[in-house]
Amino acid sequence: MARGSGGLSVLQRHLMVLGAFETRHPFLTLSEVAERAGLSPSTAHRLLAELVAEGLVERTEDRVYRLGVRLYELASRTPGGLGLRELSRPVLARVQSVVRQHTQIGVLAGTDVLTIEKLSARDAIVNGSYIGGRTPLALSGPGLVLLAHAPEALVEAVIAEGLPRSPNHAIRNARELRTWLRRARDEGAVVADGWIYEESRSIAVPIHGPGRGVYGALCVIVPNDAVSTRPTIDLLRQASAAITRDLELAYAPHGGEGPGLRPLVASSTRSLEWLEAQAEG
Repeated sequence: MARGSGGLSVLQRHLMVLGAFETRHPFLTLSEVAERAGLSPSTAHRLLAELVAEGLVERTEDRVYRLGVRLYELASRTPGGLGLRELSRPVLARVQSVVRQHTQIGVLAGTDVLTIEKLSARDAIVNGSYIGGRTPLALSGPGLVLLAHAPEALVEAVIAEGLPRSPNHAIRNARELRTWLRRARDEGAVVADGWIYEESRSIAVPIHGPGRGVYGALCVIVPNDAVSTRPTIDLLRQASAAITRDLELAYAPHGGEGPGLRPLVASSTRSLEWLEAQAEG
């Protein structure tokens, strides 16, 4: 792969430009992209032009840039992220109808948990997560659920990166982190009381996929009060089992040729049959 004078590949430079856009900063000028990506304005301008030509970035009439819709098109084809999101959405809605707070799903993203879906009530308790947002693995309930089932190398990476500092965070060192991870595996759930916001409680369970691997974490954010967490944990476990069944069905071979559209598409049976027939034709 070709590399520039700074030792970065062309792909890495394009990714630096794309990474400059965030949920809180969706619209950027050329100078803002260059500054946030750590590139010269001329280099940023050239890379933006190439990304615009491919539909990965869009340029408005007032010379402001934003991420292009083609990124969503490509991301929607990923089985580990948006496929899980599509299949779990009906179950997520059922959980939300009971808790009436925040219900969300997170997946591994390096040393963070990435929120890929979230449902919230307008008067729900405070919760800073949002779709497309990241939280350090060791700082949240869903993060600990994912880390508990991750390779040891990732645990070491989280420790090496430094544990997050929060006034009410219960994990202060590597020994305590490993204790929480062991408990998460043994109990199949994590309850984090007021770790990020004192008034909020995170309750999370793993979502297993085909082969019993952990594909994500199902979580609710509810008030941090004296109410027992057992009914909510039971609710989440039932919901997780339902998502697992849907994942196993979606990833099962269809027509003897492996998975088709079903890992990524949630729809009616007749609609799926029609879509698969079109794909085969």
